[in-house]
Amino acid sequence: MFDPTIPTRHPGRVCIIGGGGTGAALAYDLALRGFSVTLLEKGELTSGTTGRHHGQLHSGARYAVGDRAIARECMEETLVLRRIVPDAIEYNGGVFAALSDDEADYAPAFIEACQEAGIPAREVPVAEACSWEPALNPAATRTVWVPDGSFDAFRLPLSFFAAAKRLGAEIRPFAEAVGVEASGGHVRAVLVRQAGSIRDERIECDYVVSATGAWAGVVGKLAGLDVPVTPAPGTMVAVRGRVSDMVISRLAPPGDGDIIVSQRGLSIIGTTQRIVDNPDGILPVDEDVAFMLARADELAPGFSSRAVHAVWAAARPLAGRTSGDGRNISRDFMVLDHAPEGVAGMATLIGGKATVLRAMAEKAADHVCRALGVLEPCRTRDFVLPSWRDWYAEVLP
Repeated sequence: MFDPTIPTRHPGRVCIIGGGGTGAALAYDLALRGFSVTLLEKGELTSGTTGRHHGQLHSGARYAVGDRAIARECMEETLVLRRIVPDAIEYNGGVFAALSDDEADYAPAFIEACQEAGIPAREVPVAEACSWEPALNPAATRTVWVPDGSFDAFRLPLSFFAAAKRLGAEIRPFAEAVGVEASGGHVRAVLVRQAGSIRDERIECDYVVSATGAWAGVVGKLAGLDVPVTPAPGTMVAVRGRVSDMVISRLAPPGDGDIIVSQRGLSIIGTTQRIVDNPDGILPVDEDVAFMLARADELAPGFSSRAVHAVWAAARPLAGRTSGDGRNISRDFMVLDHAPEGVAGMATLIGGKATVLRAMAEKAADHVCRALGVLEPCRTRDFVLPSWRDWYAEVLP
């Protein structure tokens, strides 16, 4: 049973803007440390990037060659999430397959990088990999097993929301932050407009954290800030039926259309990447769909013959700015304190990946504690979260 001991309540009031996975984990972390927490989300919970991503639980293998630190962090967080949110995760493993000579030559460097990052990758015979996943292209020349998995993009954050709610956090979907009020160089309140209302409500707080992902720049402007975030949408295609249980990836540096993830009764091929100025109203690109299906057929022949269930796009919140396609920007995350810009009492959490949502929240919560002079450690590793189903029990009268 989820029943952690709560420390003495602190007078600090924290307002979180953004109801995706990171906001959910942060609301839980801060409530567990004894803060009064209000979370605002302009739409339904997880209705931004969180509810539209691939759903891959990254072991970190994909990033190991380019960034050992990020890869190691992904591996560590997969183990934490497996333990604290078990009913939202499928930990079936993954296979990286080489389909060309160049990709086969990439295998030794890939395996070495994974092992240096603490990821127990190992090469397996192609025949063995195909026995695990018969849909895998038998023309593959080398295959590598990694501890990848998948998770439900809605249910996992909902478990964090259920825990936060049980600890006293106020979670408010359909409540849009429309202003940040400051005086004397310090944030004093957030102005919020509830859906269906014509009046703005003033929520007094001691600290504001923007956990709005690709919308961080939009929210930053409410406080007169220029937040360096690059919305980088990508197209994904889901077909009906499970092509595989394991995650199937291309044995190559990260690129477009190189991962197949099965979710419940669907298989998803992803993704492409482009840069936009505005993360709202993003639509998939038609030519991307044909490209993705063709790439999926290379990994799992016959993928494109399945009925298409859905096509969509999601905007990654890359930390920083770029003039290219964004692949040169690190997948690391950062907490930006806006006090040096004249807006004390506000920070923005940007970058990162869904797999490290708990670690991102820990870093942001540590920052809030330092800013408000509170000495409370992070304990979000210590408790198995309530089921996502408990969220409905918590919100129903």
